[in-house]
Amino acid sequence: MSAPRPRRHDGVPARAARLLCTTLPFLAALLLVALAPRPTRAQGAPGSDLLVLLAGNDTIAIERFTRSRAGLDVEMLIKPASARFTLRVDVDAQGRATRLLNDYRAATAAVTSAPAQHAEARFTGDSVIVDISGGGRTATQRFATSPGAVPFINPSFAIVELVIQRARAIGGDSVPVPIWNLQGGQTAYATVVRRGSDSVVVLLGNVPARLAVNAAGDITGGVIPAQGLRLVRVRGGSASASAMSVEKPDYSAPAGAPYTAEEVTVRTPGGHTLAGTLTMPRDRKGKVAAVVTITGSGPEDRDEAIPPLKGYRPFRQIADTLGRHGIAVLRLDDRGHGASTGDHASATSADFADDIRAGLAYLRARPEIDGSRLALVGHSEGGLIAPMVAVSDPSLRGIVLMAGPSQTGRQILRFQLGNAVRRDTSLTPARRDASLATLDASIDSLASTSTWLKYFLDYDPLVTARKVRVPTLILQGATDQQVTAEQAGALEKAMRDGGNRRVAMRVFPEANHLFVQDANGNPAGYTTLPDRFVRADVMAALLDWLRTTLK
Repeated sequence: MSAPRPRRHDGVPARAARLLCTTLPFLAALLLVALAPRPTRAQGAPGSDLLVLLAGNDTIAIERFTRSRAGLDVEMLIKPASARFTLRVDVDAQGRATRLLNDYRAATAAVTSAPAQHAEARFTGDSVIVDISGGGRTATQRFATSPGAVPFINPSFAIVELVIQRARAIGGDSVPVPIWNLQGGQTAYATVVRRGSDSVVVLLGNVPARLAVNAAGDITGGVIPAQGLRLVRVRGGSASASAMSVEKPDYSAPAGAPYTAEEVTVRTPGGHTLAGTLTMPRDRKGKVAAVVTITGSGPEDRDEAIPPLKGYRPFRQIADTLGRHGIAVLRLDDRGHGASTGDHASATSADFADDIRAGLAYLRARPEIDGSRLALVGHSEGGLIAPMVAVSDPSLRGIVLMAGPSQTGRQILRFQLGNAVRRDTSLTPARRDASLATLDASIDSLASTSTWLKYFLDYDPLVTARKVRVPTLILQGATDQQVTAEQAGALEKAMRDGGNRRVAMRVFPEANHLFVQDANGNPAGYTTLPDRFVRADVMAALLDWLRTTLK
């Protein structure tokens, strides 16, 4: 089918537009792309180089690539997203992109496995025509762009090399180069500013990347000061294979833990399977109560880990705490992510609710579990999904909503984007006003390519909250700038207005969206936080309530 062309909205800087992809903006900042296009697999041929993007000593992304006159072959591993892209950009004799081929796989998937999503983008004049396939379906979409636009997937600096080459072909000391971003299919501009013969500054959405280059235009290194990132180039392919490999996460129980950790597979009515870990108390007398955790938005593993935030694995922390007090916990990789199968990109929150229902059915079939003593713990979007499940399953003993939203997705994204724009000190007042004026148009443009976002924009959590009859605990961080603190009170009121008298709420001062100690709460500062664990008082409140509710 052919989609209408979205209007261009250059007023919203790319740094802000990236937040639209998810209600967990830190992951969104790495552009977990909604269009996951198809390619031939890039081979790590002799002479392939590596570009490594680092935050301190932590690797954010690694690219193995080969550039020639005919184009660019790239394999890119994005560690925080646990995602692997293999792509090919074809260019004509003038260096203009004519086609993009791209495959997406989970980082731990075999490179010989079928891609989870794939597409082909063809550049013709002022249009990009994209064939997108995934989950057994294929769709064709058309986007407006600028002639000569370079296709871009953040954070690919191999593609930034193409941008630099394009700027050289155009000529000048400060050259705006149109880039067509896979996130939302929008066109923006990357400005390449020459600084002598051996360095350039590339402005991507007003974020300057200061790059060293050689005579051929190859990036030899660089820094992105505003984001605390640095870029290193490794010549030759001798270490490429090991660098591009990913170790599978360790979900085992810690030594001496009073519980076991069993790898399990949950089969769903939709045909896909969910990989997970079931932690079970060792010293149990009879059947035990159990909890299913529900992740936030964007593809998440069962721990809800954010790799650049070392140590932040909230669901592992919850499973450990509950396991030490006699409560079993089932935590699951999202569909299409980690070791789970299925298509994440085409799923909505309602589909993820079905996956949680499958997890509950799995627990009820386990002989060690008391199926009459089950509860849910959902964080962020998980706090939106848990009430959906509770309405359809009133036998649940309770649900815990951690930073669960009460507003529609459109209201949330208006705030998140507006907040990011207002805090962006690099914007002129005129650019800031223009950005704020185009927020809704930008949101609608992105929603035209995202099944999840279309659903999220219009879904009203309060309608569902009024129907919830099971005991509910609402936990909220006071400095949360992703799901703001007043939403907790709105959820509590809606539930009580609907007749539910078993609702409790706790708001924690100086706790952010991650329930980490943070007096500011700005997601841009997450990587600088000294403490990366869910606060002890939050864990105590959750444990005390569940122990009482699951008796």
